[in-house]
Amino acid sequence: MSAQSVAAAPAGVEPRARTGDLVAYATGSLGMGVWVTVPGLLLLYFLTHTLGVSASLAGLVMLVPKIVDVLVHPLLGTLSDREARRRGHRRGMLQTGLLLAVAMAALFTVPAGLSGPAAALWAGAWFIVGNTLFACFQVPYLTTPSDLRVGYHERTRVFMVRMLLLTLGLLAAGVAAPAMVESGARADYSRMAVIMALFMIVSGIVAVSGVRRLTARCGFRTPDDAAHRVLGDLRLTWRDREFRMLVLSYLFTGVTTHLFLAAVPFYTEYVFHDAGLTAVLMGAFLGPAAIAGPVWMRVSRRTGKQPAMLACQAVFAVGSLALWVGEALGVALTVAVVVAMGIAFAGLQLFAFSMVPDVVAAAEERGSARAGAYTGVWTATDATGAAVGPYIYSGVLALGGFVSTTEGAAVTQTDSALLALLVGFTVVPAVLMAAALFFQTRYRLDRKAAS
Repeated sequence: MSAQSVAAAPAGVEPRARTGDLVAYATGSLGMGVWVTVPGLLLLYFLTHTLGVSASLAGLVMLVPKIVDVLVHPLLGTLSDREARRRGHRRGMLQTGLLLAVAMAALFTVPAGLSGPAAALWAGAWFIVGNTLFACFQVPYLTTPSDLRVGYHERTRVFMVRMLLLTLGLLAAGVAAPAMVESGARADYSRMAVIMALFMIVSGIVAVSGVRRLTARCGFRTPDDAAHRVLGDLRLTWRDREFRMLVLSYLFTGVTTHLFLAAVPFYTEYVFHDAGLTAVLMGAFLGPAAIAGPVWMRVSRRTGKQPAMLACQAVFAVGSLALWVGEALGVALTVAVVVAMGIAFAGLQLFAFSMVPDVVAAAEERGSARAGAYTGVWTATDATGAAVGPYIYSGVLALGGFVSTTEGAAVTQTDSALLALLVGFTVVPAVLMAAALFFQTRYRLDRKAAS
């Protein structure tokens, strides 16, 4: 089957984004990294080890707010396109998303006396609020590269800078947050969340400025003038075969990576019997990813994005299986495996996100310019993966008979619970990533890098 190609303008015609503008824009990913990492890494553990919420109920707390997300994101995508047609930019919705910092602080500041189902209700309600505000920021923010009038490789460059800053945000939050709450006390979780919230506000303000400067420099693709409804936009994006394959692949990728984040604290405590190792593994996972982006960009210039993406998915699947024998390997070799998975993770994010503007550009050539609609579906997929991953892991824990506790008190787990914990962290992610790879092989909208 012959590959379709993404059109690129002649050299020197399309503008090139200034590095300073890109960095300002990408700074928003620092705050996004905090929201992606901290609840994804610590909320399930916080619920089951500090608030006494059962594993099955904690899984629902992670899942239900994301179901709301699946409904909200496509709506926000359509509304974002309407704002772009009316005002010539998407910054109004973007600025609303800055209120996410409030939800971040409240999510981990659970009133004294609340535990079990009551604490789950508090966390679930604020998680819904936070995810909605995150969507208000994320949808217009991630639509920006599709809005810019730049070519195939320049789109990869925009996302490479963005992914570099996102990885730094993930790394900072992934290492600092567990270190700040190692005692398991509620007050430590609350203090950590307030610090992270302040960081998110600053990064978001800088990002709004960067979006303004990028669109002024590179031009703005205004969505087509026709009035569209959410269902119509959903039908449009689903009929796009290349986007459909990309979305299905990214769904399974997102489920896998978010399951990994949620499971790390359990793996370090019950396999290595060292909760402090959580920060080490997160550093090993995200540290190399911070420098892998530029390397992956060079690889994609030689091979195209698709072959590199498939390689990253394969590495992550194999690495997941290798962690089954982590205790026998020892800490040093386990860290080495996690480093390899982190390098693959950087490519997974860079290539998946940079393929979305390629799909949008191809759709525009066919006469349909609705970047917000495509991004709304994409971010809904991202939110679904973020929910389903931890939910699957909590379900595996519940099936194994995992016992929850409060304020970090020690509890002895059964052999079946420990086996479930390990299977959920190794075999299940490998199977999920294999499914992602299957759908990715059916994506054909790619082109060889220019020589």
